[in-house]
Amino acid sequence: MKKEDIRTLYKEKRAGLSLLLKEKMDDLLLIQFQQLKIDIPSLIMTYSPIKNLNEFDPQTITDYCYFKNPGQQLFYPVMVEGKKHPEIISVIVDDDTIFKTNKYGIEEPVDGIDMYPMEIDLVIVPLLCFDRRGDRVGYGKGYYDRFLKHCRKDCIKIGFSYFEPVDQVDDINKFDIKLNYGITPDAVYEF
Repeated sequence: MKKEDIRTLYKEKRAGLSLLLKEKMDDLLLIQFQQLKIDIPSLIMTYSPIKNLNEFDPQTITDYCYFKNPGQQLFYPVMVEGKKHPEIISVIVDDDTIFKTNKYGIEEPVDGIDMYPMEIDLVIVPLLCFDRRGDRVGYGKGYYDRFLKHCRKDCIKIGFSYFEPVDQVDDINKFDIKLNYGITPDAVYEF
């Protein structure tokens, strides 16, 4: 399948999820994450979900990570105008951080200290879908691919999906960054 077809299909599939089913799948995604054989790192980048797109909210994952590693520091993306393209920077957050909704309906930290991507240990990457090779389909703007290319090679990249992966994304290009793990309510896929 091509990315644009996947985007259309998976936006529709997510829109069709009831709140009850979504909550059940959120619990199953957490259980699957807990099965990962990784040490919970200290520097984690997460994101605020786009609520009107029924996007997965990684809050339960970061809460679990904090329980396992109380020394963790969370970072959230902030969209900024780049030299060539819009891009995201990662900003340190704490309990006092104020968030504001941007033009895409995403809550971002209003201010804070940005962190070099090379410092981040784990990135929870938003997505619509991933395939069996670890290629992800996001919303098509390239923000995360441009950000992830600056992260360390050993930075763990995890995507969560309510649905099983597609067999293959047909129009992957050299700028697309693969996931290390794709997690669904029923399985963990390692790439």
